[in-house]
This record gives sequence, structure tokens and C-alpha cells, in this order.
Amino acid sequence: MCERVPLDCCGGLGNVDLSKMDVSLVEDFLRHVNLTDPSFCLAVAAIAFNPLFWNTVARWEHRTRGLSRLVGSPSLACYCLAFVILLLNVYRSHSVTVAMKTQARWDAMDRTAVFCCGVALMVLGTTLVVSSFLALGFTGTFLGDYFGILMEEKVTGFPFSITENPMYWGSTANYLGLALVGSSPAGLILTAIVGVAYKLAIMFEGPFTEKIYEERSRRPKHQ
Repeated sequence: MCERVPLDCCGGLGNVDLSKMDVSLVEDFLRHVNLTDPSFCLAVAAIAFNPLFWNTVARWEHRTRGLSRLVGSPSLACYCLAFVILLLNVYRSHSVTVAMKTQARWDAMDRTAVFCCGVALMVLGTTLVVSSFLALGFTGTFLGDYFGILMEEKVTGFPFSITENPMYWGSTANYLGLALVGSSPAGLILTAIVGVAYKLAIMFEGPFTEKIYEERSRRPKHQ
């Protein structure tokens, strides 16, 4: 009977001397980022605030219909929230751009291949965002479900055939592309924060949106 011997390359991780690892590239990267810079902190605040704001307002609207009563109709209320969200997103993009410009460029990223990769990501990101908007429509894009403006069926065509949340990941790709084009280490960190913020938003929005449609499916058809 053959005994299984666990693979233990190079004696296992216990024999790896981490002190001999070349960390100069990481150190050089971090030297080009000032995490306490006011413009950087402002960009982080804008990134974190936006999804928190629209989720809070949309859930409040779904629970109370307060915004719809205030402006007179669910559709107008959704358009009002969408207008505010667009303004906040413009400010967020402006804040990220300012933070990137005020911090140092990194020569290691200043390469033609990196620049081209950045442009490709921005093209991909824009494609995902625009095609997602066209597939969902205005109210579908801007949380119309929370206002009682429900879609007849789930959208499964492009770009939702590629990813569940193309609007969010397309936006993230745009920020990553912008960071690569600008050779900005600060931009890479801000992009990571954007990705984390969107991931958290998805964790909150996904189950809640499914709950809204489950509630509709349980209602009598004549209602």
C-alpha cells in the first residue's frame, strides 16, 4: 500500500527567508503615495460616501415613500435622486483626478504598454457602463425598484451576460485605466477603494433588490 507523501516544496514556507525578499519595488511604490494628503483623503471620503448615500436614501424611500410624497410621484422622485447621484459621481471623479494630479507619478508605470492597457480598460469600462444604462433604462439604472418602478423581467443580455454588475465594474475599470494612463500609484490605491466600496454596495443591494421582486411575485396578479 502506497502512502501519500504531502508535497513540501523547498522544505515548506517555514524555510523561506522573508528577510531576503526584494521589497524595493513596494517601497518605491509607497514613497510615491501620501495617504495624509488632503486631496487624497477627500477622494476617499467621496468614494465611500456615494454608495452609502444612495443606498440609505433608496431604502428610506422604499420603506416610507417619503420622497415620492414630497415631489408628487415615484418617477419624479427617482429622477431627483438620480440627479443627485450624478452630481455626486461627477464630484467623486473630480476628487480622484485632483488627488492623482497632486501626487507624484511613478516612473515604473510610465511605459507605453501600461498606457495602452489603461486606455483599453477605459474603453472597456465605458462600454460596460453605457451598455448597462441602455439595457436597464434610466429608472432601472438609478434604483427605480426602490421607488416601486419594477422591471417586467430580469435583464440577462449584454453586458449582464458577462457580469452581474457591469455598471459598477465598468466604473472601476475606468478608474483603473485613468490611474494607469496617469502613472499614478495614488490612483491605483483609490481604484482599490472604489472596488471595495462597490463590492460592499453589491452585498447590500443584491439581496434587498431580490426581496423587492420576491414581494411582487407573492402579490395577487390582479393587484
